[in-house]
Amino acid sequence: MKASIPNILTWIRIGAIPLVVWCFFSDIRYEGDNFARPLAGLLFGLAAITDLFDGYLARRWNQISKFGEFLDPVADKLMVATSLVLLAHTDGRYEVAIIAAVIIGREITVSALREWMAGLGEGSMVRVGMAGKLKTTFQMFGIAFMVFQQPLLGLNLYNIGYYLLLIAAVMTLYSMIIYLRAAWPSMVDYT
Repeated sequence: MKASIPNILTWIRIGAIPLVVWCFFSDIRYEGDNFARPLAGLLFGLAAITDLFDGYLARRWNQISKFGEFLDPVADKLMVATSLVLLAHTDGRYEVAIIAAVIIGREITVSALREWMAGLGEGSMVRVGMAGKLKTTFQMFGIAFMVFQQPLLGLNLYNIGYYLLLIAAVMTLYSMIIYLRAAWPSMVDYT
């Protein structure tokens, strides 16, 4: 299999996961301050940006592949789930744990639904829509800001990230309902 730039970007996103985890828990110092969390947040943000480019470039350069269609959502889900577990572990508030559970639970449910619908030959009924893309945007910014943790330019990025992630969790439930509603006729036929 010949490597394409879109697939390489997706692999970079997967490769960034252990780096984000390592930075998140390390004690990297810059001018005496712990810079580990901001570095982890920046790495997460850069990895998230590759998600914008891999799909765009694959379509633009006509390099869409079955493997890329499989790997891209896997990379996203691995990156998001890992970061949410880190945040739930270190934050300690039950609200953050609930948000993480809602987002991770939705990802598992919708992934299984898409796989099942594809097996029925009806995968087009549960394709990613605008609500899912908007949810992903709020989610990626929210996670990046919370992982970054430190204030920046007088802004409490952690709190901003928390509210963005809260919005993403609500949108997560909304988009899951959209997918389940689209798949409902098939689900009823096969129960």
